Amino acid sequence: MASRLASLAAGAGCLAGVAAAVLAARHTGVTEHSPIRPPGSWRDAWTWGLVGAFVFYVAGVALLRRRPVPRAAVLVLGAAIQLAPLAAPLLLSTDAYSYWDYGRVAAVHHGNPYADRPSRFPHDPAYRRMGRDWQHKPSVYGPVFTLGSEGVAHAAGDSPRSATRAFRIAAAAAMVALAALASLWGPFAAAFVGWSPLLALHFAGGGHNDVLMMLFVLGALAAARAGRYRWAGPAWVAALSMKMTALVFLPLRALEAHRRGRPVSHWSFAAAAILVAVVASIRYGPHWLAVLSPVANQLHSTSSLGLPYWAGKLGFPERYATDGLLAVFAVFYVWLLREAWRGRARLGLAACGLLLATSWLQPWYAVWAVPLAAVEEDTLARLAALALSAYFLRDALPL
Repeated sequence: MASRLASLAAGAGCLAGVAAAVLAARHTGVTEHSPIRPPGSWRDAWTWGLVGAFVFYVAGVALLRRRPVPRAAVLVLGAAIQLAPLAAPLLLSTDAYSYWDYGRVAAVHHGNPYADRPSRFPHDPAYRRMGRDWQHKPSVYGPVFTLGSEGVAHAAGDSPRSATRAFRIAAAAAMVALAALASLWGPFAAAFVGWSPLLALHFAGGGHNDVLMMLFVLGALAAARAGRYRWAGPAWVAALSMKMTALVFLPLRALEAHRRGRPVSHWSFAAAAILVAVVASIRYGPHWLAVLSPVANQLHSTSSLGLPYWAGKLGFPERYATDGLLAVFAVFYVWLLREAWRGRARLGLAACGLLLATSWLQPWYAVWAVPLAAVEEDTLARLAALALSAYFLRDALPL
């Protein structure tokens, strides 16, 4: 009984830490870029609130591993943690403005976000706020997400607050749903996902679309687990229509299913893929097929979180580090394929390996690994996901 109360107390401590950070963010002038630097004593509230939240998160999931508590209690705490950053301003990223701009290219300017760069419409209210790296690039997001962005553009009009709020609410709701799906594997998995302060910070806080992709990936795994194989295929297609990153996981899952003799509904996958392709082609022409390229682009561009950046700091050429990481990941992926052929698709470990190999690395990409590690009995993947989460959380702190 005491250990159960201790795990719930740890979850409550995580919530308190996130709440303190949210309050500090509300007293900060600029919150859309990392790290956030609140004034005066609010800086301590931000820093120690997040650090404390993460410590309580790790302690809570460790305690739940030994002695589970009622699933409902875990989910209630998880929902509170994931929704709390909605009370803060837009946090740590301007990506939500990019989503809004690409939606407005089609909805307002009657252009094609996969062919027309935002810079073609420089007086658009979203253009002035989106990241400079994206102002001269067409959309890299899946067609279903882009269609949804058009809907947000129509509903929000010229209001930046309404637009970013819409993306943040959608991402926060998806995080709550992701934790609920993870709970099908037990309270530990639900807490591993739902109690993460890092994910709360970047989805309810930043409104990123990666959580929508992972919601469908986990939905596909849940459908197969429940024996509803005809729904797994469309769920994979939906994940790919958000971001193509999910393509890394699909071959591993397919090999595992084949090896274990599990039914696979190729027809439902094909039908869903054809439907998405037809609708996307009608709306955006053949240009939407360019979304296949970001998988390669993310492995070649460099951000300050990627390992090649740190290699460059140590005097090693970033280009060679990037190519070396790609080679290592290719070998690692062959090993993962071998594991899947033996009947075990280690998707959580695949996600962690992809994160380490990705040169254009962003902290919210942790959601690729955390839910998969949560639902698989893979201690190495779980430890790696937690270590990466701690590394990514550091990016938000004024250290």
